[in-house]
Amino acid sequence: MLGLAGCGTQKPEVPAPRPDEVRAKIVRLIPSNIPNRQGWATDIYAAFDALAIPPTNENLCAVLAVTVQESTFQATPPVPGLAKIARDEIYRRASRLHVPRFIVDAALDVQSPNGKTYSQRLAAVRTEEQLSAIFDDFLGIMPLGKQLFGTLNPVKTGGPMQVSIAFAEDRARDYPYRREGSIRDEVFTRRGGMYFGIAHLLDYPASYTQPLYRFADFNAGWYASRNAAFQAAVSRASGIKLTLDGDLIIHGSSKAGQTERAVRSLAGKLDMSETAIRNALERGDTHGFEKTTLYERVFALAEKRAGKPLPRSVLPGIRLESPKITRNLTTAWFANRVNDRHLACMKRAGN
Repeated sequence: MLGLAGCGTQKPEVPAPRPDEVRAKIVRLIPSNIPNRQGWATDIYAAFDALAIPPTNENLCAVLAVTVQESTFQATPPVPGLAKIARDEIYRRASRLHVPRFIVDAALDVQSPNGKTYSQRLAAVRTEEQLSAIFDDFLGIMPLGKQLFGTLNPVKTGGPMQVSIAFAEDRARDYPYRREGSIRDEVFTRRGGMYFGIAHLLDYPASYTQPLYRFADFNAGWYASRNAAFQAAVSRASGIKLTLDGDLIIHGSSKAGQTERAVRSLAGKLDMSETAIRNALERGDTHGFEKTTLYERVFALAEKRAGKPLPRSVLPGIRLESPKITRNLTTAWFANRVNDRHLACMKRAGN
């Protein structure tokens, strides 16, 4: 229902674009060299619709920029040198558990369910989807597989947006498609990978003034950019140098980490108990953290000391760690690369 705001006249609501209009726009915005742009547009629109996320140019371009960066629109992108990476990772884990290499080699020479040995399948692996399937078989059949890898498949991300499989499994209840296999299997499909990737990128409230910080969060975790800014303020107020990684507590532990210890050193100036500090820091993975007394008082102290306003979001200082990463890459590098792609997409969209 329309209403009035003060004495002014409220602007009429702009009708929401029709689904076919949105899909046509997505096709135009996807780089022209990508095969089956219509299919990609269909799955991207379906995810936006299921998640009730407005298909604005900024949101659409954010999704397309991340997808280009992560996979160049491939549901199961090949990873250069993955066969060697996988075998080296097996040997590394075995060595850590003091399992001799000859025992590992003997286990890999066992015939797998598809008739080939695990060693032969590893030699031919090109994608994380293939590698994940090998490990699932290995864990389910070989006692040594469970000894080396526990119950967890070491492939942690997948799909066209390289979304966290753990995140997808946490969101399984809301998945809108009928499925026959596991959520892990769905991540390696176009529809599933885009749905969970879009959810991870856009389906949470944030106070950022630039999409750059969402791109950093996509890589480092929700609210990492806001929390890194909070850590910078804590460091300014306390004089204690902190790693700006966005982690405010040690998750799964009551032990105080470096950020919590630095905040505790300010307890008197903050007029807060250590328990109150801990309770606030535990809200660091929520939007509400920035409304806490701790957040407000830390920034007030830091800005008084600095003599100027301080940013409420900064790029986390995290070096990317993965067996498949062979260069010295950081979250800031990732965010800036995606941001450049986002700006180019927005230009194509006419913004």
